[in-house]
Amino acid sequence: MSRPLARRPYYGWVLVATLGVTETTSWGVLYYAFTVFLDPMRESFHWSRATMTGAFSLALLLSGLVGVPVGRWLDRHGPRLLMTLGSCAAALLVLAWAAVGNLLAFYLVWAAIGVVMAAVLYEPAFVIVATWFRRRRGRALTLLTFMAGFASVIYIPLAGLLVVRQGWRGALVTLAIALAAGTIPLHALVLRRRPQDLGLLPDGAAPSEGAGDADGSLERSLPVRTALHGAAFWWLMGAFFLNTLGVSALFVHLVPYLTDHGYGKEFAANVTGLVGVMALPGRLVLTPLGDRLPRAWVACAIFLLQAFALLLLLLVQSGAGVIGFVVLFGAGFGAVTPARAALVAEFYGPDSYGSISGVLAFFLTGARAIAPVGAGILYDTTGSYTALLWLLTAASTAAAVAVLIAGSREQGTGDRRLQVTGDRLQGA
Repeated sequence: MSRPLARRPYYGWVLVATLGVTETTSWGVLYYAFTVFLDPMRESFHWSRATMTGAFSLALLLSGLVGVPVGRWLDRHGPRLLMTLGSCAAALLVLAWAAVGNLLAFYLVWAAIGVVMAAVLYEPAFVIVATWFRRRRGRALTLLTFMAGFASVIYIPLAGLLVVRQGWRGALVTLAIALAAGTIPLHALVLRRRPQDLGLLPDGAAPSEGAGDADGSLERSLPVRTALHGAAFWWLMGAFFLNTLGVSALFVHLVPYLTDHGYGKEFAANVTGLVGVMALPGRLVLTPLGDRLPRAWVACAIFLLQAFALLLLLLVQSGAGVIGFVVLFGAGFGAVTPARAALVAEFYGPDSYGSISGVLAFFLTGARAIAPVGAGILYDTTGSYTALLWLLTAASTAAAVAVLIAGSREQGTGDRRLQVTGDRLQGA
């Protein structure tokens, strides 16, 4: 006789491992590799860097706009078809990028890539984790984001090597093939909508082990309209909006800040890369704390960690201050994304997770788009990055306060979730 399904390894972990591979590939090709192609394309077309990065900014803005309907689709139909078709489109668009011959075509391709980003990057993956896990959600998010954290480490050097050996057009063809092979079959064959489709409950419990809400197997959820009318959502959005402003502005302007203070260009570039490297241990250490401590308090600690890192950069004018900044800010940077995903799931449950997360992502994409430009204007106005860093420190501190307020307001949200779930059970 075959073993009972509940005794086999939980399929949710298969999904997490699969998404770890596909997210690494998708982020690596569609996001991180872009920087490698700026100079070779400039040599071919003589476009300015500002002109080319404008296409990338357009893609990010469109991904935020499309994220709202994508979230609704995920809540209603699940991720399998969307992520499979998105991966097919992504590979074809990278091939189209390899064939562009003018600026209009380049912008059209990247506008389409922006739409595809909403279908294949973190947001749909987080919907899967929110649906398949409850008690082990923090652990699942840690594993997923840790694996995907290697996207820049793998694909930026790989893209550079391919450009040297194949030219930028040939490199994009190779990356398109890698993207197709590393995402399409996995999304099509492995993804499933929910554990109930396999006769399971979240975290791998079998229905025979308990049913209903008495044992906590039924997670309470809020519909998107109710969530958006609650104060907790807007405080949560404000917290992560402020954090996104700071992170986006800093990554763009960190190298010129360091060179302005007498550090060499190579040192400045290496330091900026190390921030991303430090994100990996940050995810391993900070994200699982949300399973043991209130997640809002953990998010508050992450924001305060980043504020302290900025103070080190401002006040300790030495290499030690820079390294201290890298360690602390990188750790916080790595933990922010899974913390946001876990908080949305904890506050609102899995049923409307995609829609609620899509609305939140829309605002955060706006922050990513305006932060670098706003920081540049502030620098041009003051002639220094000092005012910017103080402002970012204040923003991180305000984010810490806002997420605590969101956590306190969420207590009322939890009561509404209980009422909504009770109404559904009575209606059933």
